[in-house]
Amino acid sequence: MNQYKEKMTNVLLIDEVQMCPQFELAINSIYAKGIYDIYITGSNAFLLSSDLATLFTGRTMEIKLYPFSFKEYLTYYKITDGYDDAFDQYVKTGGMLGAYVYKTENRQYDYVRDVYSTIIIRDLVEKYKIRNKLEFTNISEFMMDNIGNFLSPNNICETLKNNQSEITRKTVSKYIGYLENAFLFYEAKRYDLKGKKYLTNNSKYYLCDSSFRYAVNGTRNMDYGRVYENIVYLELRRRGYEVYVGKLYKKEIDFVAKKRDTQIYIQVSDNISDEKNI
Repeated sequence: MNQYKEKMTNVLLIDEVQMCPQFELAINSIYAKGIYDIYITGSNAFLLSSDLATLFTGRTMEIKLYPFSFKEYLTYYKITDGYDDAFDQYVKTGGMLGAYVYKTENRQYDYVRDVYSTIIIRDLVEKYKIRNKLEFTNISEFMMDNIGNFLSPNNICETLKNNQSEITRKTVSKYIGYLENAFLFYEAKRYDLKGKKYLTNNSKYYLCDSSFRYAVNGTRNMDYGRVYENIVYLELRRRGYEVYVGKLYKKEIDFVAKKRDTQIYIQVSDNISDEKNI
């Protein structure tokens, strides 16, 4: 309070406070004074936006942050030409800014893998008291391998059962929810353009950054087409669109992107000769 300045905008930044018991009481007390613009930031599963909304009962506004876009990647490295080569590198190493301090691709992947295992998986296992960590990581890695494919708790459950797992559909559904809560994956639901309704039987899931797929599952299967699709999906989210997978009769549109009165249709291809290529 001694730092407060009259007739100025006073900003209070609170970072990584989630491990302090009852931190919300202190923040609520400061908020009640009505003199600070308060920002709360954190990097792990113990500080989820859903938790903050509960703790502060509607007095919060979420600011969504994403890993670096390709444009931000170019700005960071001061790249002004050779965009094709730069994009190829961006596809592989992604937009996790913390990895940029390392000079080799292997070290960058080491960093991303550590983020995945310590901040995302370990913290989620602890937060939700997950007893079978192996099943949880298997689901996460299976989803990474299948970005851009239609998935459901049912077909994931059946695939795991074929590998001698006894996991249930209900548990798979919960685990997917945990991974979404931690912003590792985003769901793109199917939208029937003719019937103008959402379909609930299958969805596609996209990673928050393609580097996780390569760092965790390896580079044996680069699958550029699906990774390009992932990058386009995230870019649409950055630009404020709601993004769905379009269905028209028996055909599929990669993305239906909606923002207020605007609706656009996007098809993604890794074939340079394809007229639909973007």
